Amino acid sequence: MKARLVAGTILLFFGRTAFAHRLDEYLQATTLSVEKDRVRAQIRLVPGVSVFPAVLAAIDSDGDGALSEAEQRAYAERVLRDLSLAVDGQRVPLRVVSSQASTTEAMRYGLGEIRLELAGEVPRGAGPRRLVFENHHRSGIAAYLVNALVPTDPAIRITAQDRNYDQSFYRVDYVQSADGRGASSGPSWSGAGAWLGAAALLLSARLYTRMASSSRRPARAANDAVGGG
Repeated sequence: MKARLVAGTILLFFGRTAFAHRLDEYLQATTLSVEKDRVRAQIRLVPGVSVFPAVLAAIDSDGDGALSEAEQRAYAERVLRDLSLAVDGQRVPLRVVSSQASTTEAMRYGLGEIRLELAGEVPRGAGPRRLVFENHHRSGIAAYLVNALVPTDPAIRITAQDRNYDQSFYRVDYVQSADGRGASSGPSWSGAGAWLGAAALLLSARLYTRMASSSRRPARAANDAVGGG
């Protein structure tokens, strides 16, 4: 029962951004993974059907209606310039590990996404630490979601998190053990809550895509009927 209440609360928290204007927003869902010597980030970029033409125009440099590998790489670097990551006040440069994109036809009807895998090297440290992540890519049309996964390394334990209202700013406090035998004692952020939060973020992105597609289908049917007449 408690887990359901936590999940419901998280879904409501994330949902207010994801579903407010799903057709005319550019959903950007980020999951962060904190490790001892690096931070990994996965960003799912889901353009709503109304903003897709503008997003496509910014990526498709040759105007052929398809996204080549070179265009995807160039766009990934552009997104990277709109992100910032810092640990303990020190900037952590991110690099693109991989980028993948659905077909433009799928994205045109709200069924596709662009997925970026990023990574950055973290300065050495131990004890209480703080990570700050910011995303300002296409802020005029963006709907941001962000969360951290539960660390797989037992020497790292998340203790707190905070976001601003639109989730363009995200802060994670964590404790890192120097000897690798587990983080020191202190207040902890529930592991179940962290896992559910990340799961809710990914679920929100998937529901956003499905709902955008469902909202688009009646319009297509109407257009077909007019054309058929």
